Amino acid sequence: METQTVHAENAASLKTAAMPVPAKWLGATGAIPFVATAIFAAFGPENWSGWAAQALAYYGAVILSFLGGIHWGLAIANNGAERISPARLCWSVVPSLIAWAALLLPLFTGLVVLTAAFGLALFVDTRANTRALVPPWFPDLRTALSIAVIASLPLGLIGAA
Repeated sequence: METQTVHAENAASLKTAAMPVPAKWLGATGAIPFVATAIFAAFGPENWSGWAAQALAYYGAVILSFLGGIHWGLAIANNGAERISPARLCWSVVPSLIAWAALLLPLFTGLVVLTAAFGLALFVDTRANTRALVPPWFPDLRTALSIAVIASLPLGLIGAA
């Protein structure tokens, strides 16, 4: 009974845990390339728009892969081999595969695929939160950053057209 009480207290303190300041800053600065390249793709000089749209797709693919890597790391952290979730490990490689495929497609189509994939990744991260598989502050960070990304990628379509 005492173990359950300690576990409940730990869970309650985690729910009120603030987002780490480095996560806020690094997340926000990580969104800058999305916003900047999208603006250049849509509104920059014509000779830059195609380059900016391509740069946006490349950066999107890298970050989408990173989001999968987060789940790989969380799946293997502090767990014995018998506790590792095969489903979570499988999901952790899906973003990289989608990102790679998006880069192989024509630029316009690739940006559409990346946009949808970021939406899917946010959905998976939100579900992971409901099962307490991610830190409690993680969904707030992911939602804010996903809004910036999911707005930027379609804006980049203007330069890809």
